[in-house]
Amino acid sequence: MKTFLFRSMIGIFFGAFLAVVVTNSVVYFGNQDVLDGQIFMKNSLGSIFCGWFFTVSPLYFENTKLRLSQQTALHFATVVMLYFILAFGIGWVPFTLKSFLVALSTFIVFYLIFWTAFYLYFRKQAQKLNAELNGL
Repeated sequence: MKTFLFRSMIGIFFGAFLAVVVTNSVVYFGNQDVLDGQIFMKNSLGSIFCGWFFTVSPLYFENTKLRLSQQTALHFATVVMLYFILAFGIGWVPFTLKSFLVALSTFIVFYLIFWTAFYLYFRKQAQKLNAELNGL
């Protein structure tokens, strides 16, 4: 529970930080002097919620009772469902089949890149630890 709460706070803060960075970028680079408060709140809350579930959902990978394939499937299903519910609800992705398929393919490509990067990183860390243990 402590890990869940800690990761929740990190995700919420990271999501809020991204919302501020995106908003400042829109104001600075988009030459917009005025922002619609309702749209800002909707997008900020969406970003905060996104940050939360993307930092909490990797807890699946810490469940040693599940195989890596099960952990990955559960994690992918969780984040894809939550993200697209949020993205359609807020309007980040238009509610059309073409938009959904483009967004889903982009999501899958990025998911594969990140999953592979984390897998290779942790495999390398395990090899280092095993080498140190063998050296004792």
